[in-house]
Amino acid sequence: MTRIYLEKGRTKIVACALDWPGWARIGSTEDRAVAAMTAYADRYRLITTDAGLTFDPGPITVVDTVTGVNTTDWGAPGVPVAEDSGPYRVAAAQRTVAVLQTAWRTLDDLARSAPRTLRKGPRGGGRDRDEIVAHVIDNERAYARKIGIRRRPFPADDRAALTALRAKILEVLGTPADGVPLTGGGWPPAYAARRFAWHALDHVWEIQDKS
Repeated sequence: MTRIYLEKGRTKIVACALDWPGWARIGSTEDRAVAAMTAYADRYRLITTDAGLTFDPGPITVVDTVTGVNTTDWGAPGVPVAEDSGPYRVAAAQRTVAVLQTAWRTLDDLARSAPRTLRKGPRGGGRDRDEIVAHVIDNERAYARKIGIRRRPFPADDRAALTALRAKILEVLGTPADGVPLTGGGWPPAYAARRFAWHALDHVWEIQDKS
């Protein structure tokens, strides 16, 4: 069984797995959000297999529903759930590290191998490869502040700075903890794990789909 929650915004609903960081998709209704998430199970399995994890989702069961925020309507999981206030255990921390390492490695591979210019939408919108990669890195630096990590802005091609940032993120999210936010006004670790992984994988899949 896969436990999920639904985050309900004004225009979008995010279906998000509680135990598998990064497996989350959006829809205009609850059913469409769950269907979109289910449709991505095989793509998520590629990540977990590369990460050395056994992914056997089984039936999907909605265990919580929360009211979303503006972030939700942008298509991102933007709200911690009640369970996030509980212990962040060793197994969850190890799973987070494995998924994040694989997501980042996949993104780095795409940054080298995907076409520089990506297919655009019907109105010509959308970022190209390097813009997406830079966007992910900028957001990771911003997200890092929510778990007590502060870094000055750096260019996307500064590999030393990026490696140091990601190593610190893995150190923090790879450490079991209680459910208290990791800094004042910040995120509990379980929610942070989902948010970091979702953002990396969402853009991995975007680059793959538009290449």
